[in-house]
Amino acid sequence: MATKKKMATLSTDPNCWVVTPGHAGMESQALALAEDVGLPHIIKRVQPRPPWTWLPPGWWPWPGAALDDASDPIEPPWPDLLISCGRRAVPYALMVKRKSGGATTIVHIQNPQTRLSAFDLVAPPRHDHLHGANVVETEASLHRITPARLEAAAKVFAPQLAHLPRPLVAVLIGGSNACYQLTPKIIANLALQLRSLCLNQGVGLAVTPSRRTGSDNIAALRKALDGLPAVVWDFTGNNPYFGYLGLADAIIVTCDSVNMVTEACATGKPVHVVHLDGGNRKFNEFHAAMENAGYTRPFKGTVEQWHYQPADDVGKVTARVHNLLAKKVHVGEESANLT
Repeated sequence: MATKKKMATLSTDPNCWVVTPGHAGMESQALALAEDVGLPHIIKRVQPRPPWTWLPPGWWPWPGAALDDASDPIEPPWPDLLISCGRRAVPYALMVKRKSGGATTIVHIQNPQTRLSAFDLVAPPRHDHLHGANVVETEASLHRITPARLEAAAKVFAPQLAHLPRPLVAVLIGGSNACYQLTPKIIANLALQLRSLCLNQGVGLAVTPSRRTGSDNIAALRKALDGLPAVVWDFTGNNPYFGYLGLADAIIVTCDSVNMVTEACATGKPVHVVHLDGGNRKFNEFHAAMENAGYTRPFKGTVEQWHYQPADDVGKVTARVHNLLAKKVHVGEESANLT
């Protein structure tokens, strides 16, 4: 009779943890995969303290000791599936893998910045240049855009935009970050281009800035678009982001967020990219790949029309996750039969 290996306690119901440091862009990607996989899931936000955060993510001997009081507990029963995103989530994914005796399947989105073989699956974007048997490359970031979500959001926000002419252009504006600068000069030029779209092409504008856009830049946009068929979200009420994407005939988006460009391209609508000052190798490769694939074009002051088939990165990763989970079920059944 085979000896049954003692395993740590798993949850009695199939379930999934989404583990991130709590950053919206990371959490959204992990949630996108969890929702598509279809297991019941909960979010675990981890906020480790220095000096732990100064160490490489694979070198934390006691990750649990690094958590501050605001963090969610990382304790049994362990999930069947753990999806992590973000460097600071890596030590907790590896800890759960170890404490569950390997029973938990761990999937990391983006580059874990440690040995890839420690994970069951790694899903980085193509511009990270990671390769291996357990690596599935994505064209861009994972996202939560689905036809059903866009349709539902469009119904909610349609009355607010009903007075605007068509075509309707959604304008998604990010802001300065570690790689890019949204300067007053750029925002002034963009404002003039948007005015021209309204006056010369007869479009309606649904503009959603972000917190990173900056109050001065938002004020400049509002002033330039005053009296024109344009709505600029004022951060009150429900976020109209999905609604604007669902209602738009075309999209203009700043280049500073891979997630924002990816989500725009997930609609299948023409996506015009506003390039800011700055950039780095990864961003440059990403934007070049999106242009070459026919998803995006640089914004030059006019709205164009073209067609493409959006990539199904989420579905591709989900298929690999389902395969991993099915194999574990099969192995578990064989082990039970042997005992």
